[in-house]
Amino acid sequence: MHTDSRMRSGMNEETKTKRRLGPFERYLTLWVFLCMVAGVLLGKCLPALTASLSRMQFGQGSQVNIPIGVLLWLMIYPMMLKVDFSAIGGIARRPAGLAVTFIVNWLVKPFTMAFLAWLFMQHIFANWVGPETAKGYTAGLIILAAAPCTAMVFVWSYLTDGDPAYTLVQVAMNDLIMLVAFAPMVMFLCGVAHVIVPAQVLITSVIVFIVIPLAAGWLTRTVLLKFRGKEWFETHFLPKFHPIMIGALLLTLILIFAFQSKNLTARWFAVLLLAVPIIVQVYFNSAITYLLMRTLRVEHNIAAPGSLIGASNFFELAVAVAITLFGADSPAALATVVGVLVEVPVMLSVCKLCNQSRGWYSRPFQTPKAYETV
Repeated sequence: MHTDSRMRSGMNEETKTKRRLGPFERYLTLWVFLCMVAGVLLGKCLPALTASLSRMQFGQGSQVNIPIGVLLWLMIYPMMLKVDFSAIGGIARRPAGLAVTFIVNWLVKPFTMAFLAWLFMQHIFANWVGPETAKGYTAGLIILAAAPCTAMVFVWSYLTDGDPAYTLVQVAMNDLIMLVAFAPMVMFLCGVAHVIVPAQVLITSVIVFIVIPLAAGWLTRTVLLKFRGKEWFETHFLPKFHPIMIGALLLTLILIFAFQSKNLTARWFAVLLLAVPIIVQVYFNSAITYLLMRTLRVEHNIAAPGSLIGASNFFELAVAVAITLFGADSPAALATVVGVLVEVPVMLSVCKLCNQSRGWYSRPFQTPKAYETV
């Protein structure tokens, strides 16, 4: 009887997960691969158009691309619409999730990536990578890991039924810390005393990817709830943005791959080598975050997005900074672009693992029988 009950519970959980992830999301890894192909073809077949699009920036020297910025905005804005700002005040009474996010993003992830980059690029793969190239790859991987995710994490939060208000605060905390800690972290781990990370890149990114969509989402939600009501807002208005959000994600990937098509095709073997430390750090950091959250009894709708925040990277910023510091054709720039290529399908697998383990995560800790009192 109990076995049947557990089986039914597991089946119900699986059904809920499949219902939450539609066919398009479940096969998003395939669409990502197709986007890579489309992006590379665009960059190779229409180089003038691609170059023109890549030069469009939010202000001279900002390194924040306008087409990619708009598309990311279309991904973030629907998530901001779901944020109930009246609930944000209660987050201060649940600090465990924020503490784990801080520890993993700033005291674990950059250092583990620096170690993995050094281990793989300068030792394990030393026979295939020259010493100077290995140092460039290491620098790019460090830049990638030192920039916590800002935009894509709202998509991951959506796919795992995350608490949008809590996710917003976690991301905002990372952005504030990043403003003061990103450059020193990169300088320290790269061991380059004169590395200068342009402040305008950071400030413009925060404004474009957080401030503008947050303000627009708050204003839209406030007006529509007042004049149309909560039921209409949640059942009629919000669902219209789902295909827009997914389409914006895929177009963003096409543009990023188009801008780096030369690197991806000319150095395909290096892409495979760089993928190894990136994949290892994603699974390591997501696992440690997820387990810490469970140990601290954090709710699943906070823990799942938190584990994804702890593993993913602000690849738009990382690519921009690597290009600014080392050049578009540099090993460092290629390393950050491989982060884009690897991150989306790998993070989708982490989303799936979080959803499938929801039942396990929610079960109370069991006291070992050896320690039970008679």
